[in-house]
Amino acid sequence: MARRVVVTGSASGIGRAAADMLRARGDRVVGVDLKEAEVCADLSAPEGRRAALEALTALFGDGLDAVVACAGIAEPVPKAVGVNYFGVTELLTGLRPLLARGTDPRAVTVGSITVTQPFDAELVEACLAGDEPSALRLAQGAVERGEQRRLYPSSKNALVRWVRRTCVAPGWADAGIPLNAVGPGTVRTPMTDWIFADPAMKAVMDAAVPMPLNGYASPEAVAKALLWLAAPDNTHVTGQLVYVDGGAEAVLRGDAAP
Repeated sequence: MARRVVVTGSASGIGRAAADMLRARGDRVVGVDLKEAEVCADLSAPEGRRAALEALTALFGDGLDAVVACAGIAEPVPKAVGVNYFGVTELLTGLRPLLARGTDPRAVTVGSITVTQPFDAELVEACLAGDEPSALRLAQGAVERGEQRRLYPSSKNALVRWVRRTCVAPGWADAGIPLNAVGPGTVRTPMTDWIFADPAMKAVMDAAVPMPLNGYASPEAVAKALLWLAAPDNTHVTGQLVYVDGGAEAVLRGDAAP
């Protein structure tokens, strides 16, 4: 049976790969992105998220079967916090009532191997408190201190912690809705083109994310994991960060973090 699925970040990268794979198997997919999507919205801003939720509620008022939240940016700018954390959590929270009316509902998002890297603890706590103005202020402060490289890991750390907290909160597990994340290593997408274009940044990335199994991942490799977590076959996996990282997390953490 065809499933009703929302994919954010559907215009490129992992989101596009996921949307293409879902459509190829006959599902009804509505993409959300800045452009080239069924719903065009800026998820970095509260008004953009509200507009997206209004449009999606109008389209799926009778129920939604899955949300695959891939929208995100890797640039070390304050906007990354708005997209990567608030743009995901507010959309998933807003769509939960539609998922509750769906068939075998599932939700999954994209974390990152960078949760293993240094982050700004105060920024993470501001995100988890739902205080976007403070989070953006702290992000700007990090940029001014020259600590902008911590913004992406911080946004993803907060997101994965939100997944852990939320998956067993009322209205999720008790309503039969698994909520998970995948943790990609380095993926060749338009989002990471700027890193590959800068030899110094690429060297930093390769040192931070060693991938002994098959090297850099394709968007499709990550999308396959997302789609399993979003499928009816996933009956008992929730609250997990599933690494799709070519062994990077195992190299970085060894057996210290089972």
